[in-house]
Formats: sequence, structure tokens, C-alpha cells
Amino acid sequence: MRWLDGLARRLRPQAQDAEEISVAEQMAAAYDAAGRGDHAAALVIWTPLAHAGVARAQNNIGACFSEGLGVERDADLAAKWLSASAQAGDPVGRRNLAAAYFKGEGVEQDYGRAAELYRAAAERGDAPAQDMLSWMLLEGEVAVPDYAEARRLAEAAAAQGIAPSMTRLGMIFHNALGVERDAKAAADWWAKATVRGDADGQAMLGAALHLGSGVTRDPVAALAWLIRARAGGSALADPFLAPARAVLAPDEIAEAEWRAAAPLEAAP
Repeated sequence: MRWLDGLARRLRPQAQDAEEISVAEQMAAAYDAAGRGDHAAALVIWTPLAHAGVARAQNNIGACFSEGLGVERDADLAAKWLSASAQAGDPVGRRNLAAAYFKGEGVEQDYGRAAELYRAAAERGDAPAQDMLSWMLLEGEVAVPDYAEARRLAEAAAAQGIAPSMTRLGMIFHNALGVERDAKAAADWWAKATVRGDADGQAMLGAALHLGSGVTRDPVAALAWLIRARAGGSALADPFLAPARAVLAPDEIAEAEWRAAAPLEAAP
């Protein structure tokens, strides 16, 4: 296996045999290649590991086929590798296979199966899976609504820094979904999401600042967050932009626009 010999020379010059290279070292080298955008090189490393039963390597190959990274996009092959990873118990593999079932890519669309896989990954502490399952249980369109469980999962994901879950928790308190309505708790969660760049959280914090709901009213900061949210693609900002502008003088609007264009760490 010439690729492995070459890898041995790069990772451990003193190595005389490819077997001296650990799986962890090979995975690290593959991630380094992927981080440079060289997914083809990463796949050269992941492929034999995947065939040897390394679940995360199987997931990574599936993800590459799913996104067309280093290979032609192939939903069927993606599902094959993700299924192998999920069956081996990898939480990321389960989450990515859940997404395939949710979208119907490479497998027949099955929201129930998607929810099962998201839950299996969530129970292993996978934050994106916790976030997605929380959304499914809160929206109630593709799963039976369960506000208490949606909140629990969102809190678990938020604790790991997932900003959309922070925004969702704000909505739970704002709309009294399985909890008492708490405008301050809602605004606090939206504030946490805004500094992590979540556009919907920014829109909702802007609306709260405009209305003085759960926070002290601040028209300039409100418009700044709403402008930033809209630029980030949040349609939630649209109903509030014109009213927020209407209460400000031209110099205040200019100040809000300047704040909205500033780097996020310097935002109000």
C-alpha cells in the first residue's frame, strides 16, 4: 500500500513499517488534508480504514459522497457508508444517516426513521442531533409534538454552544410552549444566540429591544440587530424593520447602520 508507506514517512520518519502508524494518526492526517480542502487525499486514508471497520472513517466517506467532496456526489453510496457507520454505533454517522432519511437522499424518505436515528445520536451527546430532534418535536410537522422533550434537547444542545437551540429556547419562553411565558428568559436566550451569529436570534432580540419586551427598550440597538439579522437571511426581521426605523432620527439610523456593519464582537 504505497499511500500508507508515504504517510508513514510523513508522520513518523523513523517508522520502518506502516503498521506502526495508529488509526488516530491516520485519522489526524486525513482531517489535516480535509482541512486544507484536499478531500481526495483524505479519502485515500479513510477508505482502507473504513473497510477495516473504523466507524468514523465510514461516516466521513459517506459525508464526502453526500456533499461531493473529493468525489462525484452519489447519494446511494453516501447512504451505504453512513448506514455502516450508524450500525457500528458512531453518533455522527447516525446523525448524517438521519439527515439522509429526512431528505430522502439515497434512501426512501422516512421521518420516523430519521427521528429514531437523531435520537440515537442525541443520546450519545451529539449536539447537532439534539438540535435537530428538538426542532422536529417543537414544530410537530414530522413528529408528534413534545414541548418538554424539545426544551430538554435544546438545552443540551445550547450547553454545547449550538446557537439555533438558544434561539429556539427563546421562542419556547416567548410563546409559552410547555412553560410559563417569560419575556426576560426569552430575551436572554436570544442575546446568547446573537453573539454566536444566529440571524433568527438577532432578529428576535432586535424585536425585543424595539418593543421593550424582557429587556430595556433600546431603539438604536434594536434597529442594528434587525439590520444585521436581515443581512444574515432572517425573514423574522422583516415585520420590525420599518417600525424600528420610523421611531429614529436620521443620525440614529446612521448609528444603527454603522453598528450593524461592525464586526460581530463589536456589536451592541
